[in-house]
Amino acid sequence: MRVVVVGLGIQGHKRRRIAGPDYVCSVDPANVEADYRKIEDVPPGTYDSVLLCVPDEPKVPLLRYLLGLGKHVLVEKPLWAAADAEIVTLEHLARRTGAVCYTAYNHRFEPHYVRMRNLVRSGVLGKIYRCRMFYGNGTARLVRESPWRDHGAGVLPDLGSHLLDTAKYWFGDLGEGLQVMSAACYENRAPDHVVLGAQTTSPELELEMTLLSWRNHFTCDILAENGSAHISSLCKWGPTTFTHRTRVLPSGRPLESNETLEQEDPTWALEYAHFKQICESGAETDLSNDLWLNRLLRDLGDAAVRVATK
Repeated sequence: MRVVVVGLGIQGHKRRRIAGPDYVCSVDPANVEADYRKIEDVPPGTYDSVLLCVPDEPKVPLLRYLLGLGKHVLVEKPLWAAADAEIVTLEHLARRTGAVCYTAYNHRFEPHYVRMRNLVRSGVLGKIYRCRMFYGNGTARLVRESPWRDHGAGVLPDLGSHLLDTAKYWFGDLGEGLQVMSAACYENRAPDHVVLGAQTTSPELELEMTLLSWRNHFTCDILAENGSAHISSLCKWGPTTFTHRTRVLPSGRPLESNETLEQEDPTWALEYAHFKQICESGAETDLSNDLWLNRLLRDLGDAAVRVATK
């Protein structure tokens, strides 16, 4: 598969490295390292797919062009559109031309995320009562210095899209019952700390995201009928630990198993391999998850801005 990287920033450099020998050329309107300034300048016959690593606003027009040519596209999350109908149109276009449009949520390939999904679906935990996730990094200053990042709903579409996608990946359909519990602009113009919650979902959810955790960190706690499950940290920040506790009745110290990994982040390579596989298999594009997330992030984003700036 011949690959073009569009957007040669931090993500674009990662994607180019992972693509390895598949990489053909790069496109970026500002980076002098790039081979082209516009994707339209790249001869269509020289590539099969694109790794689209650009800000939210230009995603839809670029996708219309590429999918119209029948080019497969991996687009960085979230797939943002001003109107939901634009995402529906992209899905129809991809299906008509036989192209794959895939939105990258690389954390789905985090080893402990996969293990959590398998544990949840096994039924071993019994009825799952509640899930709390925290995702924080210390990039508030860097974001504030980036005009295209420090705007709108801020941390919510950036880190919150990961948390919402993860919750759906683990638990299935969540509906749209999530609400903004708190939001603040501590250092940035856009919200840099947001907490979402829902008591109407199954399980109940509490999702906290921040740019003010000076040590990058992720935690998850799932409380259930037959025990609990926990994740501490990610491979990219390792070591990362998965803990499964089995409830002892009527009460007492639970049986506990732990697995700690200390390794390079495998998610980028695993996600790229998955993207190649679905392109080669002719999988039909399904943007229903993106449609749900776009609608939810838009409504929650508006609410977060209101709460943070009142």
